[in-house]
Amino acid sequence: MSEPLHPNVVKVTAAAAAAGLAIEIRKFPEGTKTALDAANAIGVTLGQIVKSLIFAVDGEVVLALVSGSNQLDEKKLALAAGGNMCARVDADIVRQATGFAIGGVPPFGHSTQLRVFVDPDLLQYDEVWAAAGTWNDNFGAAPADIVRVACGVVTDLKR
Repeated sequence: MSEPLHPNVVKVTAAAAAAGLAIEIRKFPEGTKTALDAANAIGVTLGQIVKSLIFAVDGEVVLALVSGSNQLDEKKLALAAGGNMCARVDADIVRQATGFAIGGVPPFGHSTQLRVFVDPDLLQYDEVWAAAGTWNDNFGAAPADIVRVACGVVTDLKR
């Protein structure tokens, strides 16, 4: 008998299903908190890892989905969001805005509707991997499906 799914994983799976996307959750006990940890645990390239980064642009909390091999350019994110100032937010704001803790933030299924901006480098892969609500639960999907379900805007975000 398998262990029950974490409530966060249930939220992510339900959000995907509501948008017509079936995802299979895989648990990695060694942890996937960082992109490098995730790539090593899953056995994919660093670029195939979706980093879900929460920032505030002129005070509005937004989500940037960035390839694991890239660094986010905060000025490009601010520009994409139509703002001037982009700043990191603390763990409490991340949890408030998304319902998830840092290290497990998924690309969709958040507790509030966030604007989502997507690194085009993710689109070069047939499959990318993202957090499923915890630091050790992940799922693979076609990047176009993640963009669709997250209602993401593809734009240059790379530093």
